[in-house]
Order: sequence, then C-alpha cells, then structure tokens
Amino acid sequence: MKKDDFQTETELIASLQRGSVIAFEILFENYSQKLYRFSFSYLKSETEAEDLVQEVFLKIWQNRSSLKTDTSFQSYLFTIAFHVILKCFNKKALQQKFQLDLFESLAAENPSLEEQLNFETLIARLNQLIEQLPTRRKEIFFKRKKEGKSIQNIALEMGISEKTVENQITEAMNSLRKSFSEDKIAGQLFFLIFLA
Repeated sequence: MKKDDFQTETELIASLQRGSVIAFEILFENYSQKLYRFSFSYLKSETEAEDLVQEVFLKIWQNRSSLKTDTSFQSYLFTIAFHVILKCFNKKALQQKFQLDLFESLAAENPSLEEQLNFETLIARLNQLIEQLPTRRKEIFFKRKKEGKSIQNIALEMGISEKTVENQITEAMNSLRKSFSEDKIAGQLFFLIFLA
C-alpha cells in the first residue's frame, strides 16, 4: 500500500495492526512533533524529549497487534508518553534524592556545617571516588544506591548471586568511607547518612 491509499486514521491503525511499516511511518509523521513538544514542555531537554518520542513509538510498534481502532490513537499515544515522563521523573528523583537528603541532614545535625562545607565540592569528591571503584563494583553500587534497585533484582539483571552483590556493595562502602575519613571532610557523618 502507498501513503495515499489510507483515507482515515482507523484504516491506518488497522493496517499497523497487520504490521504495515507505511502506516507506522504516517502515524509517526502525524504525531512525532506534537509528542516532542508535549514531552519537551515537561522534560525541558531536547535530547530527553527526542528519546521519549523514540521510546513511545517503539512501544507502539511492539504492541501494534493490540491497538484498538475504536479509540483515539492520539489519547493512547499521549497516555503512554505521560507514563514515560513520570518514569523519567521518578528515576531522576531517585538519582538526586541522596544529595538533597544529605544537605538537609548535615545542616540539621550541625548548622555550622552549612557554612563550612561546599556541598557541590563534597558531591564532586564522592563522584570522583565512585568513578575510581572497579568497574563491576561501581555498576552494582550505582544500581543499588542511585537507581534504588533491590539486591535480588541486581543479581538477576547481572547474572550473579545475591551474596556477590552484597559483598560488592560492602566493599564499595568500605572503600568510600576510608577515602572520606582520610580526606577528613565530615566523612563519617556523610556516610552514616548516605550509606545507611
């Protein structure tokens, strides 16, 4: 079929259900810019908005056989987009939560620390030390502490035992504690909060 053969969106959806690449391309052309603008209004990032458009249309293609021809395709599309945006926000929140919690806790425990410590410098030092961890240990540490994944999920994802995951996290924590202790930058307090 050619692009001109489709008269209605219902026909496009029906054809997409049967695996038509042309129908998919037409729907992409019709909705990708609207979806991009919608995503950008929330994410405020061109790259993230472009990635989201790709992810949403990938989901559309993967689930094409279950599409309904009697409901609004646009509503379905934007519902998927909104869920992806929420997932993106949740991921960002998990990644940044430890930094915000640290700053608030340090200031609450000892208000003078707010003046003594440069929060950004502290975080930069932490990130520098994490980058120096062995590759697999660093990956496990990030999955646990920044992505908030369970030990069981990490083990399944990486094809290793839960005990190995626990050991790698313990080794990473011990290494970071030691480095911060040697740096004498409120190390123990920092890691009691961050690594609890």
